[in-house]
Amino acid sequence: MKYIVIILMISVTLFGAKIQKAALEYKASGSVTDMIVSKGLLYASTDASCVDVFDIKSAKIVTKIKIDQIADFTGDIIDAKIFAVDIIDEKVLILSQGLKGYNRVYLYEHNIMSLLISDSDELAVSKAKFLDKDRILLALMSDEIISYDIKNKKAIYRVASSASTFSDFDLSDDKSKVVVADESGDLQLLLTKDGSNVKSFTGQNLDNVFQVDYKNGIIVTAGKDRKVVVYDTRLNSSYYKSSDFFIYSAGLSPSAKIVAYSSNVNNDVTLFNRKTKSTLGIFGGNRSTLSKILFLNEKEFLVSGASKKINLYKLK
Repeated sequence: MKYIVIILMISVTLFGAKIQKAALEYKASGSVTDMIVSKGLLYASTDASCVDVFDIKSAKIVTKIKIDQIADFTGDIIDAKIFAVDIIDEKVLILSQGLKGYNRVYLYEHNIMSLLISDSDELAVSKAKFLDKDRILLALMSDEIISYDIKNKKAIYRVASSASTFSDFDLSDDKSKVVVADESGDLQLLLTKDGSNVKSFTGQNLDNVFQVDYKNGIIVTAGKDRKVVVYDTRLNSSYYKSSDFFIYSAGLSPSAKIVAYSSNVNNDVTLFNRKTKSTLGIFGGNRSTLSKILFLNEKEFLVSGASKKINLYKLK
């Protein structure tokens, strides 16, 4: 018995902390691309021409927001992939796959679906989020940022963030700033009112930044160079943690005290304390490349990937 205990202790030392399992599982209509939570509901965009709306507590789908299917290059009718979803008040913003390499932006309100941006506008929109009920922020593949007037269906301004290909953006808590990431690894911090550049962050990620999260003055990146970088915009400081595999997703808790990132080839998620850098836990059971890590609060977070499954984890 004594030797068994010793072997178990050595195993924990060699192979790391115990992998924690999901507390609850949600099953979507298709592979999940994006998630957002509002008023006890989870909105999950999928590649199955719909946004699934779940009750957070029961994990059951209460409704589906459907968009039109599209024709592929052979003329066959297929599901349109939805790339992003956002919500403000009762309005839902949907960015989806269109025709000929262009994307569509829909506005869904009171059970009515309106097309804001169509294929004929010929915009390769990569991401879309609300600035307020009257404006949305668009990012093009060319790394151009557009502030868009919903009512008048026109651009308020259009600026080039950089000369590289766009990867991701995230808004500050008050939506007055946006941090933009691209394939270079550099970040640009812009004012959303006019698109002017506030600050550039360089020299940490040296390759494509897949994802960026921005909360409470803290920015975290998920890098192809196997780095999760943490920037403190208030103290003008930064540091990184390395992984043995590409880091596809990263996220911050609401207070930004906790950082989460996809930390290995098994798609496990590691949480660590942002200030002390100490590991808080490792969470497994994700069998596909991660698409989103979304905190509900300081103790619970959701993880989605290139599958129908969304896992809810609880930090003990």
